[in-house]
Amino acid sequence: MVAHEDQQPSQSPNSPPGTNDNGVAVWDEHHGQLVSDLDQAAADRESAAADRDDAAADRDRSQAEADQRTSNRHKAVADRESATADRDDAAADRDDAAADRDRSQAEADQRTSNRRKAVADRESAATDRAAATHDREQARAQLRHAQLDQLTGAFGRELGMVSLEHEINRARHGNGRLVLAYIDVDGLKQVNDRQGHAAGDALLRDVVGAIQAHLRSYDPIVRVGGDEFVCALGDSTLDEGRRRFHEIEATIEQTQPTASISVGFAALRPEDTLEQLTERGDTALYETKRTRKASF
Repeated sequence: MVAHEDQQPSQSPNSPPGTNDNGVAVWDEHHGQLVSDLDQAAADRESAAADRDDAAADRDRSQAEADQRTSNRHKAVADRESATADRDDAAADRDDAAADRDRSQAEADQRTSNRRKAVADRESAATDRAAATHDREQARAQLRHAQLDQLTGAFGRELGMVSLEHEINRARHGNGRLVLAYIDVDGLKQVNDRQGHAAGDALLRDVVGAIQAHLRSYDPIVRVGGDEFVCALGDSTLDEGRRRFHEIEATIEQTQPTASISVGFAALRPEDTLEQLTERGDTALYETKRTRKASF
């Protein structure tokens, strides 16, 4: 009797357990299949692990590029700040060191440690830059103080002219209104001759104090001569300037009953330079003094 092709060979009653009529071990066939399946599963796991390694490598490269971009930005900041004082130079050096460490992190195993050190250096650099800024502000304040008139506290001529130019420019960028007052302290020489220079100095201080009391803190007062001062009143008209100085004269009379000042006013014109504006104020002062003498 012939067996069908798809029929499994039957085990002979005389064959040993686990064998067929041909004597082939059925158990060995199943074992081989199992080993093959396990090998395939291991190969699949190795392929998945390789994919994960590739993804991790991509992330590391992306992180390295991001670190490089961060490093480049900090290096650019350090370069811009390098033109400042010695503190800024030290800060730039620290930023350079931090950038070098950032670039090496892609190849080094101490990525975290180096990054922390770079952050600390950048914070130290920021502290140094802040200190440098503070030092520059202190230096400007000291320079400003050094250029003040030590007797009256008004601006000296050099810094005062800069301040007046600034007020003119500010007026031109605004509504264009500005009044310059040219002031002369009457009879200062006679006070010095009769009562001494201490009395004359006190008179000058009282005059400047009265002016400051009635002007805004940013209105510059400049001592241009021994008994002459110039001040600028921004956003003011001639009438407002005259009214303000009537109040100033009243204050001076309270502290120095016998003292007086003469004032010439000039309103800013579109074409005016500081020199032209000052000359017109000086001319107006001369006319004020001439008129006053003629009335006596």
